[in-house]
Amino acid sequence: MVLSHRPRVPRNEVLSEAELEELAQRKPPSKTSVRGSSAAKSLLFRFLPILRWLPRYPVKDWLLGDIASGFSVGIMHLPQGLAYALLAGLPPVTGLYSSFYPVFLYFFFGTSRHNSVGPFAVISVMIGSVTESLLPSENFLVSVDGSNTTIIDEKARDAARVDLVATITILSGIFQVALGLLQFGFVVTYLSDPLVRGYTTAASVHVLISQLKNVFGVSLGEYSGPLSLFKTFIEICKKLPQTNVGTLVTSIIAMVAIFIVKELNHKFSSKLPMPIPIELITIIISTGISYGVNLKSKFGISVVGDIPSGLKPPTLPSTTYFGQVVGNAFAIAIVGYAICISLGKIFALKHGYKVDSNQELIALGLCNFLGGFFQCFAISCSMSRSLVQEGTGGNSQVAGVISSLVILVTILKIGELFRDLPKMIWIVTFVATLLLNLDIGLGASVAFALLTVIFRTQLPHYSLLGRVPDTEVYKDVAEYQKVKEVPGVKIFRSSSTLYFANVEMYAEALKKKSGINVDRLIEKKKKALKKLKKHHMVKPCLPPSLQDMEAECNGPGIAVIELSGEENSAPAEPTLHSLGLPQPDFHAVILDFSSLNFVDTVSIKIMKNIFRDFHEIEVDVFVASCPASVLAQLERGNFFSSTITKQCFFPSVHDAVLHISGEQHTASVRTCPGCPHCRHGEGQPSRPLPSSQSPQAHRSTKL
Repeated sequence: MVLSHRPRVPRNEVLSEAELEELAQRKPPSKTSVRGSSAAKSLLFRFLPILRWLPRYPVKDWLLGDIASGFSVGIMHLPQGLAYALLAGLPPVTGLYSSFYPVFLYFFFGTSRHNSVGPFAVISVMIGSVTESLLPSENFLVSVDGSNTTIIDEKARDAARVDLVATITILSGIFQVALGLLQFGFVVTYLSDPLVRGYTTAASVHVLISQLKNVFGVSLGEYSGPLSLFKTFIEICKKLPQTNVGTLVTSIIAMVAIFIVKELNHKFSSKLPMPIPIELITIIISTGISYGVNLKSKFGISVVGDIPSGLKPPTLPSTTYFGQVVGNAFAIAIVGYAICISLGKIFALKHGYKVDSNQELIALGLCNFLGGFFQCFAISCSMSRSLVQEGTGGNSQVAGVISSLVILVTILKIGELFRDLPKMIWIVTFVATLLLNLDIGLGASVAFALLTVIFRTQLPHYSLLGRVPDTEVYKDVAEYQKVKEVPGVKIFRSSSTLYFANVEMYAEALKKKSGINVDRLIEKKKKALKKLKKHHMVKPCLPPSLQDMEAECNGPGIAVIELSGEENSAPAEPTLHSLGLPQPDFHAVILDFSSLNFVDTVSIKIMKNIFRDFHEIEVDVFVASCPASVLAQLERGNFFSSTITKQCFFPSVHDAVLHISGEQHTASVRTCPGCPHCRHGEGQPSRPLPSSQSPQAHRSTKL
């Protein structure tokens, strides 16, 4: 055992907080100032994102893709809008309105380039439950010619329901705008992945059961409240002998056709320029057959009926329902936003841009608030449409405005042609789409999640640490004047533990504190590698005759010499320097885990992404002060792998700094033992710590 003594600190070796403040000279609280003109400009660009991205829109690269994507999504909007209006208990034309006005408004206020906003199944189901409970069809029974026979006055019922839903939609919009202005975009983080999947599956069952009456062609009573699903299912079973055979056969044929084409679209997705619009094809064919054969009169098959053409002027909703639907409106606002921001973040992460969660709240709120005056119902984002928008070449919100124009043409000129469309075709189209999108998550237990987390963990303090001179103590560099960062090393700490509700903010704060745009640099690297791959084509092997011809072309006396390394050596991996890209001014990141007391599956996944992203820009990541219980949870969560090992974990921040500085001093090219993640010196010059800042002089004991 070799002992190496470190020099004594001028004061006690263990410092109290008072002594530490005196030695490090703690800074007084900083005062923030706001500049009027710059703040107003920043505010305008924040609330109108189109002012930021439209002037820089690459017309040559993106326009054709956006146009093709917009037409594809517009074709999907037509059947889905009709079907989701039926789920909400509204006239079908309101589905077309909801596919036009909100989509057009999102073009100006939205920040996601790939989200396809508009009607969504689960939101329609939530609205439908309100319309059926407050305005059931029984309230609109009228007698026929003074006899005892009664029928439902559908026109009066639909008008009342449209007025009710407009109230819900406007209230939902008000809630969303207010939450966005109050910076409450973090609310969605309480809808964690382990909790959000049950709601969608349950909603799928509700949708399927509630629409079986249209598939079998039977009439049912309307049920609401607890156990309403089971009551509906029991009544359907009792009325199966009354099934309309024509309706059932048409449903089965349409269902088989849609599912077969959906499978073909999935199987040949790489070869097809765009998915076959089987929903639209089914609607057109079934409408033509219904009109030509007169299915309504011959077989009693229910059809859509009149679809008015043209746009309606804005109308004010009734205020009589405000008190009755305020709770439902708030729930719809939160669930709709949760779907939209979840999908937006997925696409943003994939394509290397950011989605502003608070601005998304404001954008959805304005879409709902203004749409409510034009007979729209509350909207969200559709997974199926968004995937089509991305897969068919959509690059920006321009694709959304193109799809809204497709719906506008339908409303003005084509909509009335679908008056003979059988209603069960809507349901088959909806079910086919629904079953292919069950991976979308909603909040299964929102109230429970809100009660089981602590609000203050949502607003932790993030800091970069530096070393107090002549000590092994590391403190926030923003709070102490004499605390300096270790050169080439970023030491990052959060005051809160990490879990599903704040781990994404942790990753964003880390990248922001690092001082470089990590995602942008990775995107540039990918583009550079792609260009490098195109330009460095492998020279094909030539037959002997062509080799002789090539030698002759080289001329006499000219020797072609090929220089190479070892015969089986792998080519060097391109670095940021060799690709001509800027290099970070640091080579290592230390994550201080001393504040963690547990981790979950979501935080483990994001931590892996942090290691991967910084590895891409040639920065090593180390972890310090990780509690034993957290280390055990990381092991159970399969955090460690061939690229992330325990060799990158250290018992304290100082030990991690000593390791990094030791690696930099001993060799210019060296990897962390047993840790393939570390890439010290891969094609880059070493960056040793200056002797004045090097903690090597303070190593305590070495066995």
